[in-house]
Amino acid sequence: MTRLVLFGAPIAIVVSILFSGGDSEPPTITQQATDADKHAAEADDQAEEIDALPPGLAAPAMKETASRLVASAEASTLDWRSQYGAIEDVGDGTGYTAGIIGFCSGTNDMLQLVEAYTEDHPDNPLASFLPALRAVDGTDSHEGLDPGFTDAWHRAAEDPAFREAQDATRDKLYFEPAVRLAKMDGLGTLGQFIYYDAMVLHGPGVEADGFYGIRDAAMAAADTASEGGDEKAYLDAFLDESRSAIKARRMQRDTTRIDTAQRVFLREGNLGLKKPLVWQVYGETFRIT
Repeated sequence: MTRLVLFGAPIAIVVSILFSGGDSEPPTITQQATDADKHAAEADDQAEEIDALPPGLAAPAMKETASRLVASAEASTLDWRSQYGAIEDVGDGTGYTAGIIGFCSGTNDMLQLVEAYTEDHPDNPLASFLPALRAVDGTDSHEGLDPGFTDAWHRAAEDPAFREAQDATRDKLYFEPAVRLAKMDGLGTLGQFIYYDAMVLHGPGVEADGFYGIRDAAMAAADTASEGGDEKAYLDAFLDESRSAIKARRMQRDTTRIDTAQRVFLREGNLGLKKPLVWQVYGETFRIT
């Protein structure tokens, strides 16, 4: 996967992006410091409203479905739990890609995962690689990671605590922000999944090919449901922008996760992402009954 990340940004910037209505540029550091309390209060207010909504994709059975759908595109399998120990450099410029959601050594999310895991389990096999992970963050370098890092990852993945840390980091960085923002935009379960998959695929960047940049472009093309627009029309616009971002890449330009999966559900009017689900990714057919 290729991600443009905002994981290292201060909290006020992230809050501003999540709750400002889609501004494409983050605030300046001065604005961030001045408005931090205001943004936090706005986030709390929105959180109460969102928490009152039906769970949608956050319902346990739907979250399992979402995990299987993402795994079909990320790893050509429905068995997403088999990916805890997976690790390789896929050559996309983000270093090592690993785990259930494709945490990358070059995009900060892997660093956050290993830091969180090490905080609670300091003697884990990955702890000694933290200085190297910090050094290569933002690059595709393996310096300080080879040799030994992939073996350490495999050993760590045998630990239930590391698997739980992967789940928690996935939820914190990808699942929960995507679902909450989709609910703010008035989207049902399918729309929440489309946001989640886009967050995983593109990363939470504000650039044109990051999640928030794609959302900005979609909102310029169609009103969200919360703005009084047609939900299907908005999701069509969002998928158009997400697809364009994929096609603009130098590599990994396959768009079947949109063309023969998400777009199929949308054409069928399955806004609730109800089973049975049949879709294709990379020409392979998957089913959830």
